[in-house]
Amino acid sequence: MKKHLIGFLLCAAMSVSGAARETVEGSKLGDNWSLGLSGGVYTPLKGHAFVGSMRPLVNLTLAKQITPIYGLGLEGKALMAGDHLYGMHSCTAVDGLNLSLLNMLNLSNLFGGYKGSVRPIEWVAVYGLGWGHQYVAHADDNNYAVSKAGLDINFNFGKDRAWQFNVRPAVTWNLEGSHYHGGFTDCAGVEYNINHAALELTAGITYKFRNSNGTHGFKLARLREQSEIDALNAKINDLRQEISRQTERIATKDKTIRTIQEQLNDCRNSKPTVRETVSTKELESVVTFAQGKANVERSQLPNVERIATFLKNHAEARVAIKGYASPEGSAEVNARLARARAEAVRQLLVSRYKIAAERIEADGQGVGHMFSEPDWNRVSISTIIR
Repeated sequence: MKKHLIGFLLCAAMSVSGAARETVEGSKLGDNWSLGLSGGVYTPLKGHAFVGSMRPLVNLTLAKQITPIYGLGLEGKALMAGDHLYGMHSCTAVDGLNLSLLNMLNLSNLFGGYKGSVRPIEWVAVYGLGWGHQYVAHADDNNYAVSKAGLDINFNFGKDRAWQFNVRPAVTWNLEGSHYHGGFTDCAGVEYNINHAALELTAGITYKFRNSNGTHGFKLARLREQSEIDALNAKINDLRQEISRQTERIATKDKTIRTIQEQLNDCRNSKPTVRETVSTKELESVVTFAQGKANVERSQLPNVERIATFLKNHAEARVAIKGYASPEGSAEVNARLARARAEAVRQLLVSRYKIAAERIEADGQGVGHMFSEPDWNRVSISTIIR
């Protein structure tokens, strides 16, 4: 029955601790640790003089508060020398040692709720199991199972209430119930028996180490209204949509950048193509003649040399020379004169400037009508053929 009760208390504590965790900020493994030192007296509950058998004890406790309601502690206890609880004697300064794992249930926070700050006074129920060892004179030492149940009254003080003054009444049991009568006897198995129990009354100081949140306790989590949560979710969804749009824009720009980069690389890798474009006006040269004459006067040589220079610089080019006459005279004379003027320019290109004859076409066109003044039509016009 007692085992079931113990299991129920542990499960209840863990359940409550799980519920409490929802209302406080999460803590790290190194948070909410404390170290306590206390001293006092212990005395048997039955079978010995209550006051006469009273002996001192010292406790050292390392504890971890898992939630504002539930915590675990490791307690080491030294029972000072004297007549032992069960009539055993030792020749050492310490009669016995106990090492116990304690479950701690903060009743103040369990029933009053945790408000985000440490109360000035806290009531904590304690239950645990552990190992006990007795030093016995003139006999082998004794090892046994122990259990403890008690109530801690904690007075919190100091800056941020990091310190506690503890008053700790408790009952401890030797669960194996061994008696010493020249040897260990009367062992009836593991049980809670008042005949094998002692009362403890201790007081001491505990220090709670600083947590990662900057305090010496738990901080309440900020709970939001559903409407606020809905608004935040809507904002998150809007941000996600904006991120999606921006991602699409970036992808489009990246594609454009890649296309431009490819075109730039193609330009860098390709050989340059040089195209020389010369207008028809730049490729024409006009040589004028005197009336009835077909010889090229010295003043007209620059116009002939211009054509020759271009042909020398452009080996693929050819030239077409057309001769013209003014309207005076007969058509037959004008036709002959026009051919002679074209031929005169051709001969000059071949003989003087060494242009190959096959690159030159020369032909007479008869009377010219290019200019409004008749005299201006006594010309030969050279045109480059590409």
